[in-house]
Parts: sequence; C-alpha cells; structure tokens
Amino acid sequence: MDLGLANRVYVLTGASGGLGFATAEQLVADGARVVISSRAPERVAAAVEALGGPERVIGLTADLTDPGTPERLVAAAREQFGRLDGALISVGGPPRGTAAQVTDEQWRESFETVFLGTVRTARTVAAALTDGGAIGLVLSTSVRSPLPGLGISNGLRPGLAGVAKDLADEHGPRGVRVVSLLPGRIMTDRNRELLAAGGDAERARAEAEASIPLGRIGDPAEFGRVAAFLLSPAAGYVTGVTVPVDGGALRGL
Repeated sequence: MDLGLANRVYVLTGASGGLGFATAEQLVADGARVVISSRAPERVAAAVEALGGPERVIGLTADLTDPGTPERLVAAAREQFGRLDGALISVGGPPRGTAAQVTDEQWRESFETVFLGTVRTARTVAAALTDGGAIGLVLSTSVRSPLPGLGISNGLRPGLAGVAKDLADEHGPRGVRVVSLLPGRIMTDRNRELLAAGGDAERARAEAEASIPLGRIGDPAEFGRVAAFLLSPAAGYVTGVTVPVDGGALRGL
C-alpha cells in the first residue's frame, strides 16, 4: 500500500534513538524527509548519518524545555525542505518511583519536559500545519492503566492524551489530525533500564513477556511502522484516538 509519504516532511523529537528513530527510519524508507532532534549532539549526528544524510534528514540539538525549540524545528523543516506535514513528539521517560516516592523537584522537572514541552511543541506545530497535516504524541500504556513504580508517567501521560484529544477537536476543521500512540513493552534503552532496575533483567523480561498475549517484547520497528502509517495520508480519517502498540497487553476494550 502506498502511504503517500513521498516528499512529505516531518519533525521528530527525541529521535536520535528509540521509538523516534525507528519512526524516522520508516518515514525515510517510504520517501519522506525528516528533521530529527535530541539533546545529545553526538547522537543526533550519528542518527543523521544512519538515516541517509542531509538529502533526506537534518538534525538539531534541542531541548523541549526551551520555549524556542518548537519554532526552531518548524523553521528548520521549511528552510531545508520547503514544507512541513507533521510531527512525532517523543520525550524521554520520567524518573522511576511511585507517586509518593518521587520528589517535588522530580515532578517539576518532568512537568517541564514530559508535559509542557510536549504541549508547547504540539500546539506550535499544529498551528503551522495545513490540510492533511498530522501530529503523533508518543505516550505510554500508562494512559489507560497505571504502571507499577512509574508514578510520574501515570500522572502526566493521561493528561497529555486529553490534550491531544482537545487539539484534535480544535484543529480537525482545518484538516489537521492529532493522535496519541501508547507503546507498551518495546525493546528500547528505556525498557532495558526498567527491566534491569530490579537486579535480574532476564527474570523481569520473562515476567513481562508472560503478561503479553503475543508472548514477546516488541521491536522498535514495529512501533515505527504504526507511527508512520498514522502520520501518513493513508490514515487521513483517523484522529483524536489513542492507539496501543503493546502486543495486546492492555486488557481494556
């Protein structure tokens, strides 16, 4: 199926690795151009090279806590590729710990990065898009079901799903779509960290896989393909929804 991605241009944050990078790979493979960003310049440079260089991708060192970052990303896409068709907004996972354990400072810092940084970027990109544009927010299955030991994620991610729905309602009449993606257990550096947190990563992995109907942890490319489809014109009548990519782990309908 032709997703209609040829020569379209997308901004992807947190995309020097993990789910953002996996999505960038799929977009570029289908003919899109991308602007990726991350806080680590060496990782951005490596990702740009891996994705095919400046004809297909450019990279910016950027932090979503900086209020100027979203405008920089929009401007970079237009200056380099002449247009902007959407964005995938992803930020690193917040600190581990229950809601009662994490400190006020951890809550504040996570709000600035995970929540406000995402909202600021989404609203800036949405305002810059025209008919056919799309935005995807990379959230977590904690939107629908709290995850043990991840109190900040349990607190902030559901709110972002509500923001995405609000933006979808507001910008839908202009032909701009907004969706939330809910990754479950996918083998990124973040999930490797979570699996190792208890001291026995292999046991933790076995326990996690036992709770997933497909019986395995997902590959980042499997998420990337779903995200690329949802950002593409092929998904032109999909907006305002939360889409789990979790191997069936969520039990709600």
